[in-house]
Amino acid sequence: MARSPLLVKAAPQGRTVVEVTPASAGWQHVGFRVLRLSAGEQETLHTGDRELCLVVLTGTAQVEVDGVPYADMGTRDSVFDPVAPAALFVPGGCQVTVQASRAAEVALCSAPAGPTQRQVRRLDPAGMTRSERGKGSNTRYICDILPHNDPTAAHLLVVEVVTPAGHSSSYPPHKHDRDALPEETQLEETYYHRVDPPQGFAFQRVYTDDRSLDEAMAVENHDTVMVPRGYHPVVAPHGYKLYYLNVMAGPGRQWVFKNDPAHEWMLQTAASPRTDVPQA
Repeated sequence: MARSPLLVKAAPQGRTVVEVTPASAGWQHVGFRVLRLSAGEQETLHTGDRELCLVVLTGTAQVEVDGVPYADMGTRDSVFDPVAPAALFVPGGCQVTVQASRAAEVALCSAPAGPTQRQVRRLDPAGMTRSERGKGSNTRYICDILPHNDPTAAHLLVVEVVTPAGHSSSYPPHKHDRDALPEETQLEETYYHRVDPPQGFAFQRVYTDDRSLDEAMAVENHDTVMVPRGYHPVVAPHGYKLYYLNVMAGPGRQWVFKNDPAHEWMLQTAASPRTDVPQA
């Protein structure tokens, strides 16, 4: 069976774990790259005409932006640790150097910078909103790293989610592919997956109402799924916890989604059961 064009497999070794560019994705906004750095290794880049949210997923890194140091970023040994990550917002036109002081995995999330001049900002983990979403086997745990109500960025939204084993996530299926407020907004999205234990896998489906896009994928540790449009639910099998880092960007910066109407019934309360199916 041919691999889905929306699935970007992780490199088992080397500095770049995975990379998505607007050109490789065939879209306009989201860029995503993950670095695998041993202690002492460094990477230098220039943001150019793009803004950047640098997220230290694991390990500890020293970051410089145009020579200004941001020291000791990152405390986690695992993305499944119950603490928020270290993150840094960098506007366009800056030189960034990242050096691992201990082995680190660093996500580079980018989008067009926009015309307004913005400032470098260290995103305080203590200020990130952590919340629980869903009920029952649809429960998952959210950390808003750079949400749409934070005016720091022009286009970027960044969030991480931990889904317990046996649970579903991004569910009921929802989409955000039309510039049609107040119903929904247009946002491209990437999902960077981590699995615990790491030999596990999860499932993700990306589909549209007319099924002109309908891709189902088994994702493994460090894989990335691109969501150019459509609904995009995720399921973690029994025995394997799932983490994913979401990067979203579009022409605007609001996250307003539309649920798949075929599945929205499950959001109703127990006092308001479906009337179009037999009741037990």
